[in-house]
Amino acid sequence: MSAVATLWLGAEPLLLASGSTTRRDMLIAAGIPLEVAKPDIDERAVEAPLVAAGSPREAVAAALACAKALVVSQANPGRLVLGADQTLVCDGEAFHKPRTAMEAADQIAALAGRTHELHSAFVLAKDGAPVADGIAVARLTMRSLSPDFIISYLDAVGEAALSSVGGYQVEGIGAQLFETIEGDHFTILGLPLFAVLAGLRDLGVLAR
Repeated sequence: MSAVATLWLGAEPLLLASGSTTRRDMLIAAGIPLEVAKPDIDERAVEAPLVAAGSPREAVAAALACAKALVVSQANPGRLVLGADQTLVCDGEAFHKPRTAMEAADQIAALAGRTHELHSAFVLAKDGAPVADGIAVARLTMRSLSPDFIISYLDAVGEAALSSVGGYQVEGIGAQLFETIEGDHFTILGLPLFAVLAGLRDLGVLAR
């Protein structure tokens, strides 16, 4: 019997309601067997009423994680589903994934020399209802960056700049953008892994 099999106690693999390969790989590396079911939701439609009401960005991240988990859970009765989301805010301004290299350059320039927050939320759901949730925050300070460096950075990372809010991945070349980081690595990558593992233990599907 494999080490993973002795630690995972669930009858079926965890169902990940996310198309993020980073989250998938993080969970697999932590010994969580899983299957992926990408949720079909309009994230901006979920977000809009919360933004209009002035809700904090961590509440938006939590709502998006819940919406993803519930839509997949409702379509897969009996399965344990994990939804997750991450938001970025800098001095009250929210950022989304850049759609073009120009947008990525603008985001990096706006964040340069400033501290921003990443809010990473998760929801575990079963039979269409949440059964556990959590959120963690990381604070990241970018160094001052010249326009020439930003162009060189984007040339180096290519399309990867469009895959993450803020236009960076700290686990790669994006580390060169930063002065300091406060918060655990998993939260920065988009999933508060320690809280997720604790939730799975509390639900009895992961060995204590």
